[in-house]
Amino acid sequence: MDTLTRPGLRRVEHVMGTPVSLDIADDRPTVELTALADGVFAWLREVDARFSTYRPDSEVCRFDRGELLLSEASADLRRVLERCADLWGATDGFFDAYATGRLDPSGYVKGWAVQVASDRLRAAGVDNHCLNAGGDVRVRGRSSTGLPWRIGVRHPWNPSAVCLALTGTDLAVATSGVYERGPHVQDPRRGAPARGLRSVTVVGHDLGLADAYATAAVAMGVAGIGWLDRLPAHQHVVVTDDARCLHSTNLPLSA
Repeated sequence: MDTLTRPGLRRVEHVMGTPVSLDIADDRPTVELTALADGVFAWLREVDARFSTYRPDSEVCRFDRGELLLSEASADLRRVLERCADLWGATDGFFDAYATGRLDPSGYVKGWAVQVASDRLRAAGVDNHCLNAGGDVRVRGRSSTGLPWRIGVRHPWNPSAVCLALTGTDLAVATSGVYERGPHVQDPRRGAPARGLRSVTVVGHDLGLADAYATAAVAMGVAGIGWLDRLPAHQHVVVTDDARCLHSTNLPLSA
């Protein structure tokens, strides 16, 4: 196996309210790598401007206030709203973009945005890259050492530690938890903050889906563990409020 380090490119910017790191491990001219990275971060800033619930002038806020008709909305907003409606049905209502009483598709948007960015890199021939947006991670190919990527799942009580590490060459890894923003995920059945699960990590191949499924499982509370066990084509890691760590038997664990 080739373990020679390829130069590639690594860049970190603060976008969508979180540090976002891009690691491209393809050996290309610097000018090409810079242009590719510029495109990734321009796209993420565009998503932030359109979907931020903290910016009153964002498209999602204007739509929520009734200032923008669906027929006037961008193709991206219409696509996200349609996907959120599908996910509401697929999760028995536990993924609910209106759980807080106002439109907030954030539980899908960040993962979707990173997935789109990764897909664009792949379409441009960039086969080896890792894009990490605050713990929502999409990896493809191999790292600069020639080895599969290694992704740590953050310990929900110790920000400097990990619960376990995953490895792979084609993974979408999304984590939803209450360790940074407190109990912000709503249980739509009770109309109150969800309880029982400290963090949920879902592993699949579409980061938008993985992000939404992780959010839904947190909203379900302890019942989310059984739901995740039955979720096809995905694996998971769950840390409960009483500090139990449970995970799928076929999780791609790093040695």
